Amino acid sequence: MTITASRPVTEVRAARAARRRWWRGKWPLAALLAVLSVLTVSPFVAMFIVALSPAGRPTVPVRWPDSLTLDNIARVLESSGFVTWTVNSLIYAVISVVIILLTSSMAGYAFAKKRFPGREAMFWTFLATMMVPFQATLIPTFVLVNSLDGVDTFWGLIVPTLANSQAVFLMRQFILGLPDELFDAAKVDGASEWRVYWTIVVPLTRPILATLGVFVFLWHWNDFLWPLVVGQSDATRTLTVGLTTLRTEELQLSVLMSSAAVSVVPCLVVFFLLQRYLVNSIAMTGLK
Repeated sequence: MTITASRPVTEVRAARAARRRWWRGKWPLAALLAVLSVLTVSPFVAMFIVALSPAGRPTVPVRWPDSLTLDNIARVLESSGFVTWTVNSLIYAVISVVIILLTSSMAGYAFAKKRFPGREAMFWTFLATMMVPFQATLIPTFVLVNSLDGVDTFWGLIVPTLANSQAVFLMRQFILGLPDELFDAAKVDGASEWRVYWTIVVPLTRPILATLGVFVFLWHWNDFLWPLVVGQSDATRTLTVGLTTLRTEELQLSVLMSSAAVSVVPCLVVFFLLQRYLVNSIAMTGLK
């Protein structure tokens, strides 16, 4: 009885000692991460506080108001163009996500598992396009789109942004880690290339597809330069471009912060829905 009663106590003491040793070695890193978290979240908290503050209340310095109100957000939603800009941004981001995920997964599968002449040269040449900033190709791309009557159209807004070498690179690296025996077994069973892609590649790459989906959505939702050049009317103007037009009007800071707060909501929804896949893919691929 003495032995069975003292053993759990020993284990508990050992666990507590292990936790103390862990905290002695990790608390500087934990403190640094806590400070960085506060610095990262503080602007968003300040934005939402100002957005929910009553109109006319001093906004600088930012402090918690006596009462919160949704009047500023209602005023933003009722303003002309805001809903149209939001829908345009959703169309731009969602269609881009779907097409980029489809094309990058196919290209990543081909570069990772298929054998054809010039594969490595094609891949590294395509990857080298990452070194060319978009600003360097902005004017030639605009001239080409304009010659095809694509200015102020959705296809002119979406198509030039679909070639994403980063997405292809990430998909190739992920698919390289899949065992070749899976694909060989499918070929032995007589599966077509499309069936191999749809029944093996797509299900197994779901984590990296979700991660890419988050990244591509955020890239296109926050994209400014190309939508500014191509979207020349409210019919195709995105939310990031539309918000800049509000700054030219005599609006209070609380209303502008309400516009920014509303524009952040879709990004937060997408991130929280897919954050589990994002963390898993980072752990599996070492994505930085």
